[in-house]
Amino acid sequence: MTKRTSAKYKIDRRMGENIWGRPKSPVNKREYGPGQHGQRRKNKLSDFGTQLRAKQKLKGYYGDLTEKQFRKIFTEAERVKGDTGEMLVGLLERRLDAVVYRAKLVPTIFAARQFVNHGHVTVNGKRVNIASYRVSEGDMIEVRQKSKQMGLILEAIALTERDVPDYIEADHNKMIVKFVRTPSLGDVPYPVQMEPNLVVEYYAKN
Repeated sequence: MTKRTSAKYKIDRRMGENIWGRPKSPVNKREYGPGQHGQRRKNKLSDFGTQLRAKQKLKGYYGDLTEKQFRKIFTEAERVKGDTGEMLVGLLERRLDAVVYRAKLVPTIFAARQFVNHGHVTVNGKRVNIASYRVSEGDMIEVRQKSKQMGLILEAIALTERDVPDYIEADHNKMIVKFVRTPSLGDVPYPVQMEPNLVVEYYAKN
């Protein structure tokens, strides 16, 4: 098992939820956390614990972002007029690696980050290799010609466990994706409940 895959499964078990909805998640078989103390009885979380868990879950879902990265995105969401939790989700979904993942060009968000970093995609005709690159409405993302026959892509397209959401248009024959609009929380197909409002509460107190 690769380090990346191991980390992904560890996040699932730490959260006690199959946060990506993957059939092979260990949480499908055992809901306790990793490590020798994982099977201890779970105590009821405090308000702080509940807020922290919500932050860890959302941060983990997008490839286990660092606290510095996640806090920076949250700060940007705070500056925008409107519901901060909704803005946070919108900014996270505009990350290039998130768009590549949503478009089913790769099987996991971790693979999406690597796929972008290795220079396999262009945005509006220009090569972009920064996973955190923020796309705008109307942007066209395309897999580079030499990368279109990669087994990783063919595997992802064949997956039946998730669909491409309606705020993204994906042509899997041409390997071209259009980011149609910034989604709201209700538009995003999270396999588990995400609570960005609790993330807002967490940062308000810490």
